[in-house]
Order: sequence, then structure tokens, then C-alpha cells
Amino acid sequence: MNREIPIFFTIDNGYAPYLAVALNSAIKNSSKDRNYKAIVLHEGLTDENKEKLSSLQTENFKIELTEMKANFEALDDRMSNRLRCDYFTLTIYFRLFIPAMFPQYDKGIYIDSDVVCTTDLAKLYDIEIGDNFIGACNDLSIADIPPLVSYTENAVGVKKHEYINSGVLLMNLKKMRECDFEGHFLNLLNEYHFDSIAPDQDYLNAICNGKIYYLDESWDAMPNDKKPPLSNTNVIHYNLFSKPWCYDGVQYSEQFWSYAKDSGYLDEIKAHKKAYSSEQKKADSECLELLVKRGMEIPKNEITFKKMNESGVKVRL
Repeated sequence: MNREIPIFFTIDNGYAPYLAVALNSAIKNSSKDRNYKAIVLHEGLTDENKEKLSSLQTENFKIELTEMKANFEALDDRMSNRLRCDYFTLTIYFRLFIPAMFPQYDKGIYIDSDVVCTTDLAKLYDIEIGDNFIGACNDLSIADIPPLVSYTENAVGVKKHEYINSGVLLMNLKKMRECDFEGHFLNLLNEYHFDSIAPDQDYLNAICNGKIYYLDESWDAMPNDKKPPLSNTNVIHYNLFSKPWCYDGVQYSEQFWSYAKDSGYLDEIKAHKKAYSSEQKKADSECLELLVKRGMEIPKNEITFKKMNESGVKVRL
């Protein structure tokens, strides 16, 4: 059981400190008997950040830093006839292209960079998801916000207990390639440009619904002031604005700071938190209000995932 476990991340330069914490936590909880490779696709990392992130790697947990643009360009030959979106649009959807970008892997993990891992990611990798495209957790961050529940059901066309968060994915890359997942996605994107509030997540839900293995919620534990913290977590995901590097009193913040200590970025992270202004906090609050407002408006559009699916357009694979 010694095949390499690929774990995909994507960041820009400003997110390097938080990726360092995520990587540090994953490495600290890894097994000495397994081989891991963190594949970090990035936008404009400075040499200093490249060096600091690379210094975290160990003998059996490698870190590969690669420019995102080069990886997208490598797909041009296969996709140019369908690719009518600019490069920056496509980077939003990075995780949807992992199967095509990395044909050497049949299975892989994608994780957002605003996480800490509190267990060995090999346990996630070893979960058998059968013929499903992805393993993921129900998105509990929206369950308490009725307009967003209405959005998932009436625009994306997915029941609230079936709608997944795309921050932690166990991906059946082989199956997704066999079904030409990225080709199907690009055809939908080019043809309909669906308005959405969580672009890559909504496409994943709309396309994969019915082919999703639902992971235990401990694999994507999100801070939620309305619920007590989980007694057992595997991956903690500081989703939306629940960032311990911006706010006090965030659930699971002690786990974040314990891995931040020796991430190589503790001083920078503390300085960022100290400087996080009331204007920035107000902007966060306004952004959440806008998200909810858009969630109420989008289902009224003439073109939604749900309406197209009901009209006979093949949305789901």
C-alpha cells in the first residue's frame, strides 16, 4: 500500500502563510509508512515563499510547486476548440481540471488551503468510493441560511442534504476522465455561463449529483456558532469568513494556532490578524449579505442548472 498519495492545493502569493499551516498539519499527521505528494498550483509565488513552503517537505511527504498557467497551457491542445473562456476565468474552476491535468493519477485528494488536518490524509485516500465521481461532505455552512438552502434547491437543483462543499474532495480521477468530465463541464460553461454563488462548487454539485459518496462530516468540519464543535475532526475547514487569522473566537481556532507555531509564518499571520481592520470586517459582513441576496435572486433567472436540467439539457453525468 505504498503508492503515492497526491494532494492538490491552489493558492496565490498572499495565501502562502495559510497553506504552510495546512501543509504543516498534514505532514505532522502523516504516516511514516506512506508516500505523499502535495501538488501546489500557484499564481506568482515569490522565491522567498517558494523556499519557505518547500522547506516543510520531508522524506516521504514531498511538496511540488508548479505555476498554474503552465498546467492550463498543457491542456490547450485537447481543449482549444471548446475553450472560449479566458485563463483567469478558468482558474476559478481549477479543481474541475485536475483529472485532465494529471492523467498519471487514478485517485487524488483536493483540499482548500484554509484548513488544518488533524489526522492522516491516507485515511481519506483509502476510503473506497466505488463508481462515484467524488467523495465529499454535505455543506453544513449553508444549512442554517434559508435563502442559500433555497438557492441550492431551486437554482442548482440539488436537495440541501445532498449539496456538498467542494473544499475537501476525494476524487475518482480515472472515472472522471472516462466520462470526459472537463469536456462536459466546458460545454456547459461555454453554452450557458450559469450564474452561481459558488462557481466550481455549484458545477460539481449539478454535474455529479447522484454520483457522490458522502463522507463523514468530520472530513470537512466547519466553524459554526450555532452548533457545538465536533468531538472528532479529521479536516477543519475555516470556510467563508470563519478565519482565525482574521477574527477572535472562531471555533477550532486553537488547532489552527497550534500548527501555525512552527509553520515558518507565525509572525506574519499574527501581524495580519492584528492589522485586520474594522473596515475589512465590515466588508466581510457586506459580502455575506450580498451572497445571501444573490442566492435569493438567481433562482428567478431564465437559465439555471435546475431549469436546464428539467428542460432536457444533459447537466448531470
